[in-house]
Amino acid sequence: MRNVCIICEGHTEAEFVIRCMIEHLTKYNVNVHTQILQAPSGNHRGGRVTVERLARHMSHAYHSYDRITTLVDFYGFRDRNGRGKAEIETAILDAMQSRTTGFDPRFVLPYVQMYEFEGLLFSEIAAFAWVQDGWNQDVKAKLQKVRDAFNTPEDINDNPKTAPSKRILAIFGAGAYSKTEHGPLIAEVIGLEKIRSQCPAFDDWLGRLEAWGQS
Repeated sequence: MRNVCIICEGHTEAEFVIRCMIEHLTKYNVNVHTQILQAPSGNHRGGRVTVERLARHMSHAYHSYDRITTLVDFYGFRDRNGRGKAEIETAILDAMQSRTTGFDPRFVLPYVQMYEFEGLLFSEIAAFAWVQDGWNQDVKAKLQKVRDAFNTPEDINDNPKTAPSKRILAIFGAGAYSKTEHGPLIAEVIGLEKIRSQCPAFDDWLGRLEAWGQS
């Protein structure tokens, strides 16, 4: 078994990995461990993502596992500075290499989810019914309208008002949708197969993790 560490942006992403990915990847000889991105002081966990902060955390974990990857949102990066997904992933790899002894890029896979984890949930609108306090046909229609406006769930744009999570919160109204409670549950109901069929970047990432266990 390959011991693979997935460094997650926050508790929601970590719970998604635990609920939806660990059992699946075990079939491919991948033993998944999760860590939540942590500040150097240890006083803050999750969010506040920068290339350097992520690379520093990855470097500390590098020698404890066979392989290491990430699950962080593109929307959450504080230092994008006009860079796209591929440029940020390359920058993470470069920053990690500069601070890690014995570094081998074959064993490291920075992955940035477009535009954020909640985009994956638009793979199947009916699964939002698990937000029982706010679910109705009007909410379903509004969520479906968002999904229909984009080629894939990963294309739902990042903007302070229209990022996937902001759309969900606005549609359901205050207090109905909980990111940490409902997000991983909805993803689990949808299932990896359906998410992979609609989210090509996520599908490619998961396929590369599967391949790690076969090599």
